Amino acid sequence: MSLIRGTSLFGFIELVEELGADPDALLARAHLSREAVGDHDTFVNYRSVVAVLEAAAVATGAGDFGRRLGARQGLEILGPVGVAARTAPTVGEALQAIEKYFAVYSPAIGVGVRPGPGESTATFEWRLLVSHPPAHRQSAELALGVSCEVFRLLAGDDFLPLSVQLRHEALVDRSDYIRYFGCPVEFSASRYAILIPEGMLHRPLKSDSAVHAVVQDYLNTIVIPTSSTTVDEVVKLIRRTLPTGALDLDLVAAQLAQHRRALQRQLAAQGTSFAELVDEVRREEAERYLRDTDMPLSQLAGQLALSEQSALTRACRRWFGATPSQVRRDARATGSPAPLG
Repeated sequence: MSLIRGTSLFGFIELVEELGADPDALLARAHLSREAVGDHDTFVNYRSVVAVLEAAAVATGAGDFGRRLGARQGLEILGPVGVAARTAPTVGEALQAIEKYFAVYSPAIGVGVRPGPGESTATFEWRLLVSHPPAHRQSAELALGVSCEVFRLLAGDDFLPLSVQLRHEALVDRSDYIRYFGCPVEFSASRYAILIPEGMLHRPLKSDSAVHAVVQDYLNTIVIPTSSTTVDEVVKLIRRTLPTGALDLDLVAAQLAQHRRALQRQLAAQGTSFAELVDEVRREEAERYLRDTDMPLSQLAGQLALSEQSALTRACRRWFGATPSQVRRDARATGSPAPLG
């Protein structure tokens, strides 16, 4: 379900006007109503939100539009999900509440905190759950900007991330990202993520157990079911493992504590196969890297666990009806890969 609350665009109209552009024209072009902007009770099409953010960056000349908007938003855009987080006992439990109920805000997005590299770190990851997502660099930067604002609210004004990972190249000067996030920033990464100190998760909050319980009961009655199917779990593992070059069915089955044949049967029951899912992930990753980064084609082939650059060329001809160079050129011009045929 490609939906998100209208509060995702909280502050949009004011920021666009301050930057000298016409917000109503941008909203109309993206098929969004002015009344929906900032309204928690209204769901809007997430693809429209992605489109209007990208268009606003072009219209205003602000390559950092998403991050500017992120600095104007915070926990309040999540509505009752934010209340559940604010009334939790610790920062870690607040983030668990956000992850559990995030579909109430948007079933198109997944967030979560996992152990990071090293015992002293944890990783907050943001990802889209929609298939064939459009170019979404501004919305991703908006999301990570808002996430940092939420971390500061929960953990204290002294919070600074250890590092930030972006799946695209820098949209403005790289030093601007370092000033904004206050930490090193990695571009063309395999995910959108924020590395945080693990100790931050244990910081106590001014919790209210009674309110927390009431809000959770309410959220449990309205939560939109999130994807927890075998296919979704397999796709996550494929996406995570693909760049290592060590991906195979046995490895994924072991990660899910299943026998390979049992996993194959479950995938078949859902109308797909491991090979088809690997191919789909490769296609989406190839599209993203060709559209959003300048990664050399030989390196991209390795990133997709393809044997050589010629294998990437053959795959792109099958997926997009064009060579990787043509796909990159067309994607830069239109924001999407070349059409088949």
